[in-house]
Amino acid sequence: MASTDSLPSEARELVDLVVGYAKQETVDPIKRLGKTVAFGVAGAALVGIGGVFMSMAALRAMEDQTDFFFEHNLTWLPYFILTILLFAAAGISWVGLGPAQADKDRVDKGKKEGK
Repeated sequence: MASTDSLPSEARELVDLVVGYAKQETVDPIKRLGKTVAFGVAGAALVGIGGVFMSMAALRAMEDQTDFFFEHNLTWLPYFILTILLFAAAGISWVGLGPAQADKDRVDKGKKEGK
């Protein structure tokens, strides 16, 4: 039978074990999640900046490299074309990379694994 002296040390060991497990299962995943979110936000910002620069380049190319718009008094048309293209790209991104697609991929992966 256990002595009364070892009972407090076993209780302290149990508390330490529970605290260590709680940290392992809560704090560590949150730290990893924070790093993943930071990389995601940084990547999204860089893609956004790149999209702005590509849009400006396309607009300037339509204005400077073609005389059609100026000859026919359609200087507004490059802006309209670019707006339509950007809305189309945003729509494709929304549909193709949205939450529904991620859920569908997760369900398909679960079916393949037999879950």
